[in-house]
Amino acid sequence: MPEPAQLRGYILCFDFGFRRIGVAVGQTATWTANSLQTVSHRQQPDWPAIDRLVAEWKPSALVIGLPLGPEGEETDMSKAARAFGTALHKRYSVDTHFADERLSSRAAEERFIEGRASGQLRRKDSSRLDAMAAQVILENWLASLNN
Repeated sequence: MPEPAQLRGYILCFDFGFRRIGVAVGQTATWTANSLQTVSHRQQPDWPAIDRLVAEWKPSALVIGLPLGPEGEETDMSKAARAFGTALHKRYSVDTHFADERLSSRAAEERFIEGRASGQLRRKDSSRLDAMAAQVILENWLASLNN
């Protein structure tokens, strides 16, 4: 894990999935994260969309959520997420880190339910769940750096 002083600027986080990849951005100035969007992932990730995000935010680091099993073991999905992280690193030459994401989906669902109850989100906004999960992953990763 990098030292907080080594990180400057923005960090992009990816919640890898076989249909969609959620994306969030965080910043080291405030140690906060925000959901951005989801990008398509059919046979392969939507590289042009990811290229645009990397060009826009110019991240100093990339974080990929690692969907480990209940006991922390590797799964087929975590192996695919690692391969995606390796591809990101090769493509952009940016420091790449993996973060345990076992509780991120549930936390994102709870935030979505709260957003719907408060009127901020609608059912059609459910496509944002993956981006919200990426935000949770990044918030947890940033918090682990500060502890």
